[in-house]
Amino acid sequence: MKKIVLMGAVALFGLSNAQIAKGTSYLSGQVGYYHSEKDEFNTNRKDDVIRILPTAGYFVTNNLAVGLGLGYKSAVTKYRLGNPAISNVFEVKYTDNAFVVAPFVRKYWTLSDKLYIFGQLQVPLEFGKEKMNANSNINDADPLLTAALNRENNYTNIGVNIKPGLDYFVTKNWSIEATIGEFGYNTYKRDIDGAKRADDYKFGISLTSVTFGVKYVFAK
Repeated sequence: MKKIVLMGAVALFGLSNAQIAKGTSYLSGQVGYYHSEKDEFNTNRKDDVIRILPTAGYFVTNNLAVGLGLGYKSAVTKYRLGNPAISNVFEVKYTDNAFVVAPFVRKYWTLSDKLYIFGQLQVPLEFGKEKMNANSNINDADPLLTAALNRENNYTNIGVNIKPGLDYFVTKNWSIEATIGEFGYNTYKRDIDGAKRADDYKFGISLTSVTFGVKYVFAK
């Protein structure tokens, strides 16, 4: 009876005995891009986010790797209030550029000789700079408001995230990987006098947390 149950589980989940051996190392590069555009209540918003994160990993035991990512993030958000055809327009551009350090632990589960699923625990650290610029075709726009919306400051963002993903080996040494979704916590602090930390919880699947990468494995 136990053998029947085990065979049924293997058939259901497609598990395999193939493993990534202890002592295997790899180099990987991940790129994530997100674009969004919304029009609500006479306000147009555009978002463009790109993340580039080269990583290196080492399998400390079979199917368990530790590693480090070093990369870059760039985000641009544009707001436009009003319609130039029928009213005055107020525009705000927000840019966010950051250096990213991301140590991680990744656990693999084998689906077949070439296909794996994984769960990755990551601690991303962002050290970045924000810049906001505002302009308007309104002649009597509030100068204090305009000045407040034209600023620049540094920030730090620290997170603890879990990401599920898939890894498919095209050859013995090359694989294609993707992460889909993000579950975790981030705390954000601007380098401004009196600024407080802002906490953020992420749960679920969204286009902002989808990444694709190519990995080279130094197979033993």
